[in-house]
Amino acid sequence: MEILGVVYGNTVRAKHLGKDVMSGLKSIVGGELQEYTDMLSDARTEAINRMTNAARDLGADAVVNIRFTTSQTAAGAAELLAYGTAVKLVPL
Repeated sequence: MEILGVVYGNTVRAKHLGKDVMSGLKSIVGGELQEYTDMLSDARTEAINRMTNAARDLGADAVVNIRFTTSQTAAGAAELLAYGTAVKLVPL
């Protein structure tokens, strides 16, 4: 296996006012905040796709040791970052 380097993909998402109001109401009575679950799932998919494309651009066959991290970038907005090591498989 040949290590090509670290690749990443990220996306920044902001809360939607209408969804935020509905989630606020749900937080009073309890239960899953489906609007935020859906938003996070979409963000994770986008970050993985961008990371995969970066690996493909390097000629990688796979990405190993994938990690996710989040950070607040502005009031009401957050970044989701996916990163890992791009590798090229070497025949035995």
